[in-house]
Amino acid sequence: MTTGTPPRNQPAGARRSRLRTFLPLGVAAWVVLEIWLLTVVAGAVGGFTLFLLLAAAFVLGAVVIKAAGRRAFQNLSETIQRQQQPGAVEAGEQRSQGNGLLMLAGLLLMIPGLVSDAFGLLLLVPPLRAALSRYTERAIERKMSVATQGAFGGAFQQARMKQSGSTVIQGEVVREDEGPRGHRDDSDPRPPIMPS
Repeated sequence: MTTGTPPRNQPAGARRSRLRTFLPLGVAAWVVLEIWLLTVVAGAVGGFTLFLLLAAAFVLGAVVIKAAGRRAFQNLSETIQRQQQPGAVEAGEQRSQGNGLLMLAGLLLMIPGLVSDAFGLLLLVPPLRAALSRYTERAIERKMSVATQGAFGGAFQQARMKQSGSTVIQGEVVREDEGPRGHRDDSDPRPPIMPS
């Protein structure tokens, strides 16, 4: 028999996130809706017509994913070439936006189902894709700014402290006492960092 107490590794005030609570319910509702809609459309237009519609959506999704992948590879090649040329102006950032959403659109089109096909077709509309890309970018920036100020702020700060060609080692500075040849005073309780 289980009790209402949280597990030992979870604090008493911690609650299950909304995403973990509602994601399985959302996926189950989506699958039921897709199956129901497929049966309704198959009854209205016929099974063979529905099969042709799903096959066409699959082929369109494959074409979209291939085009987005080719565009992403071309943008990567151009970025590498720009970085190899000294003083190159950063251009083409606008063209690289939306590749992830194009791939998502292709994936949604390839999944058998009419609701996923509708969402995939909506993501193919350029103004809608650009607006969704800007919204997603702002949401990620907000989450990252909260994360950098939270518990992982120290880790992010340490990662930012690293510069190319140098390493920052946090520690304590131990000054050598004034003496012949820089020997330490034996009354100091701290051992030397490196043996002399």
